[in-house]
Amino acid sequence: MPDSLRFALTPGEPAGIGPDLCLLLARQRQAHALICVASRALMQARAAELGLEIDLLDAAPDDWPTQPAPAGSLYVWDTPLGEPVITGQLSKGNAAYVLQTLTRAAEGCLDDSFDGLITAPVHKGIINEAGMAFSGHTEFLADLTGTPQVVMMLATRGLRVALVTTHLPLKDVANAITAERLQRVTRILHADLRDKFAIARPRILVCGLNPHAGEGGHLGREEIEIIEPALEQLRAEGMDLLGPLPADTLFTPIHLEHCDAVLAMYHDQGLPVLKYKGFGAAVNVTLGLPIIRTSVDHGTALDLAGTGRIDCGSLQVALETAYEMARSRLLP
Repeated sequence: MPDSLRFALTPGEPAGIGPDLCLLLARQRQAHALICVASRALMQARAAELGLEIDLLDAAPDDWPTQPAPAGSLYVWDTPLGEPVITGQLSKGNAAYVLQTLTRAAEGCLDDSFDGLITAPVHKGIINEAGMAFSGHTEFLADLTGTPQVVMMLATRGLRVALVTTHLPLKDVANAITAERLQRVTRILHADLRDKFAIARPRILVCGLNPHAGEGGHLGREEIEIIEPALEQLRAEGMDLLGPLPADTLFTPIHLEHCDAVLAMYHDQGLPVLKYKGFGAAVNVTLGLPIIRTSVDHGTALDLAGTGRIDCGSLQVALETAYEMARSRLLP
């Protein structure tokens, strides 16, 4: 295993707290080489605004660093802005810049220049207002890498929660829970826990859809007709799956201490518990991609940009998770 891996870091929306997070993080030496794919002028201006003395070191495809930057410094792959940034104020003129940083970073992962990608938050609204269809990091990276199905998983220390459905109105969730979808998502989750987290035999707890997991059909039949038969087929393939279980009792220590991940049926079934346990220190992981991608679990916080009143906890966990995943992929 190499002494140092190399990772791409995108600061996201230039008017938000992403650049601040990258600069604050640079005060400490990282375990691996970290390349910030961003405008050097932006990072320089934001450092001055924050009163930080950060040495911005040049990095480019013909001269990638092989060792971490010293404390108080940050490698930057200069990517020009569309227009000057006013901290805290969105501008459509930099939408293309945001997508260019993501494209450069992801393509660098695909050609093995980088061992993984860590993303700070973008502002979807301003990108769409600029006339560029953009529904989020996950969909953008899936399209760029040619990945037909990805899975959203949030993690904090001691808990991982993946989702069968993500951003759907509650009234549409039941119809979206099909045996095919459930099996596809579970296979991706199982494979990435094994291959990217080095868990030889992952144990996954699966939530039911309805209260009390349907209570034997009295509170809904999705568990009987869809979820349990789908899980039985996956168990026959060798997967260690427990469920469907009532979500209100699944998220208790007696169950969680013996599992590697929880599979929730919908967004607000699993993520409120995850965020209660680890808000500010959680990470968003995109499973199923041919590259490693982790992200912070918060937004652009335009009102806090340039103030220094922010916490780097989520970005630090995102970095540590990416490092762990990259090391796991190198294990025999």
